[in-house]
Amino acid sequence: MKCFEAQVTYSTPCKKNECRYWINSPGNYNCTILASRDGPMTLQQIGEIFGITRMRVCQIEKKILKKISSFIENEI
Repeated sequence: MKCFEAQVTYSTPCKKNECRYWINSPGNYNCTILASRDGPMTLQQIGEIFGITRMRVCQIEKKILKKISSFIENEI
């Protein structure tokens, strides 16, 4: 059982901060996978989860979209 599955099953925060999905967010059981299940979020909400500004979230989003679009263009 993966840690995020245990968090859902037992409704308990994860204490494995070495987990690749771990974030310092008690409201989301410390898991990025569980945080993402809440659906669309604003840049501000995402920034609050990760402890970064909404502008930094925007920069990361643009970089990811650029990488994804170049990958998709190469596959078509």
